[in-house]
Amino acid sequence: MSQTIEGPVRVRFAPSPTGFLHVGGARTAIYNDLLRQSAGGAFVLRIEDTDRQRSDEAMTRQIQSALAWIGTAWDEGPFLQSERLARHRERGEELLASGRAYRCFCTTEQLDAQRAAAQKRGVAFRYPGTCRDLAAAEVAARVAGGEPFAVRFRMPDENIRFHDLVRGDMDFPPDALDDFILLRSDGSPTYHMSVVCDDIDMRITHVIRGEDHLSNTPKHIPLFQALGGQVPVFGHLPLILGTDKKRLSKRSGATSVEEFRAEGILPQALYNYLALLGWSPGGDREILSRDEMIALFSVDRLNASPAVFDREKLTWVNAQYLSSLPLADLLPHLRPFLAEVGLAGGGGAGGGGAAGPGAADRGAAGGSQASSRAEIEVDAARLAAAIELHRGRVRTLKELAAVVAPYFRDRLDYEPEAIARFAGDPELPAHLAALRDRLAGLPVFAKEAIETELRSVAGERAIKAGALIHPTRTALSGSQVGPPLFDLVEVMGREATLRHLDHLVERLRQPAAAPQAQPAAQPAPR
Repeated sequence: MSQTIEGPVRVRFAPSPTGFLHVGGARTAIYNDLLRQSAGGAFVLRIEDTDRQRSDEAMTRQIQSALAWIGTAWDEGPFLQSERLARHRERGEELLASGRAYRCFCTTEQLDAQRAAAQKRGVAFRYPGTCRDLAAAEVAARVAGGEPFAVRFRMPDENIRFHDLVRGDMDFPPDALDDFILLRSDGSPTYHMSVVCDDIDMRITHVIRGEDHLSNTPKHIPLFQALGGQVPVFGHLPLILGTDKKRLSKRSGATSVEEFRAEGILPQALYNYLALLGWSPGGDREILSRDEMIALFSVDRLNASPAVFDREKLTWVNAQYLSSLPLADLLPHLRPFLAEVGLAGGGGAGGGGAAGPGAADRGAAGGSQASSRAEIEVDAARLAAAIELHRGRVRTLKELAAVVAPYFRDRLDYEPEAIARFAGDPELPAHLAALRDRLAGLPVFAKEAIETELRSVAGERAIKAGALIHPTRTALSGSQVGPPLFDLVEVMGREATLRHLDHLVERLRQPAAAPQAQPAAQPAPR
């Protein structure tokens, strides 16, 4: 039941602009992209906006932005289906002329009554063909009298069989199908008329789409044939389920691509994760480059079983990319999140200035928005060092921006738990002040010398090194956890380290170390 396709592979992604691009649509676009890339050919983007009441031009732009961000680049389009309505009507008239379609004068009230009767009998409603065999003279008279009509397709009385790339051989008997509407009474085309007409004109060879369209395919195949078009190869992707094994919902992860972007997920990570959410490249590898996925992709490895979307697994994949991407590739995606925490610049670290790709991302809908406070211009070398120190310890770009921000701020917000913990030692401010003075006198501010000096101060003051290590980490990061302290101090630099130690000493010397409001971030002294 397989079929041979003539010519190069041509795939299409045809979303409806009635909402944001979600993970199911993004995965469909990715599989079309991988098929086009692996087999050669073209990727067509078509916006199916014929539902004028629900379609939104802003959503059309959002979908294009999301597709471009995730890395599914189309070769042709975007084509707006609404601009091709005349062509759809023209082809509908051709079917009328050839006898493959007919005029249906049944009213909405008549059809609703028949539908209700079928429901009462417990059977699915199927158009009974009331107007299928009307005499030509009667049809002409009713049209001349101004009676409204729709145009229905005359389905063949035979089984519709095809091979689905995902589900295998499919067979639909005639009694499962009815004569469907091509043109409504106002002359507007239905989805079936528009999509088949467009697929023919755009020479689509492979239609990879969600399984919710499976019931449309036995209607579309005879329509392709009636219009003289090449029938594409079809593949219907199964649903994506949440971890509760129910249909993916907002609560279980049905988040738009733009929301993942705003949360700090890298596009490379999302592409990788969604590609493997229903496709097996073989082996047990979970992190693959785009080139590797293209080389390994084949439609016979698409799974027919529903896939489970696991947000934790996506975050894990994102962490792998955060830790391994070259800095030049990471920075454009990180800059909008740096802006969120009040940092700007750093373009010299890995190439590209602050006005590069990241700057454009700041204004993208669904992406990170720049902070309203004045931005601190960051030193590129220190930013690069801070990123390298922390990138293996965070899971999102948002987290990475948050942990590098202390390297450039004059004052930090301390975790209340840390202050409460250290406030119980009345000698700690003096210990930290002593450490501060010794670090100030170091001829070389390197981590080996910093560690030696801290342990020396601890020994002289008859305390454990940890009694200085833990509060010093809080002084420099605001947190009780983080990277190895001496790496942190070295990257922070002498001036910032001394300044942060002074501020924590000042804070601990306040009566009962009571919580206090922290001032807005200020640029560090030059």
